[in-house]
Amino acid sequence: MHRRFPAVLGLWGCLVATAAPAAVITFDDLALAPDSYFKPGITTTFASGGATFRHEAPFGECCWSGFTYSSRTDTSTPGYGNDGSAIPGDGAGPGQDNYAVSNADGALLSFSSEQSLAGAFFTNTTYTYLAVRDGNDGNVPAFVSGPFGPGDFLTLTVTGYDAGDAVTGSVDVALADGTAILDQWTWVDLASLGLVKSLRFSYTGSDNGPFGLNTPAYFAMDNLTTVPVPGAAWLLASGLLAIRRRRGG
Repeated sequence: MHRRFPAVLGLWGCLVATAAPAAVITFDDLALAPDSYFKPGITTTFASGGATFRHEAPFGECCWSGFTYSSRTDTSTPGYGNDGSAIPGDGAGPGQDNYAVSNADGALLSFSSEQSLAGAFFTNTTYTYLAVRDGNDGNVPAFVSGPFGPGDFLTLTVTGYDAGDAVTGSVDVALADGTAILDQWTWVDLASLGLVKSLRFSYTGSDNGPFGLNTPAYFAMDNLTTVPVPGAAWLLASGLLAIRRRRGG
């Protein structure tokens, strides 16, 4: 029986070798003028790297939510007029100009089939960062309460959903914790979400008013990385190994 084991290993090696490589969604496949961002003034979707992102604009160009993509580089201008810039001023990798920006609870991205995720890089937008660090949201007087101090926080929650729209898990990202404010691209491991068909994003924070969160509810994301799932190949190889074990080889 032992002579059959190399054959199983050989088949397993072929199956693994034919698995697709990890996919990295960089948003650089989307055309943008330098230092600009996608703001069509209508509700629509855009696709990048095998994922679809929803952009909401029910009232035209005055306001948007969900996702957009950006090449903005402004790291110093406070306020809503600069809501498309990431505080690092560029994408997450060398030579990468574009990145995603998201606004408001409920932002949605989806995949054509269930995916296993490795993670993504996250950071603050300039708008949120300056509101948190300086209490400057571009309004006079400021709408936000003031610079963050001990006990203040802004947390992004990433929630995974399977093909049946059941929750698979969630991961929290600390955009700000007291005076520790995210200002660089930071890798967040999303593997614990398991197999997901979509992701939704929400916020909690310490600065709230009658209409909810006062802190600008934005984040920037880049290099969202999916890990291929062998699927049928994995099941076939597992079955062959199980048969071998039952036969005592």
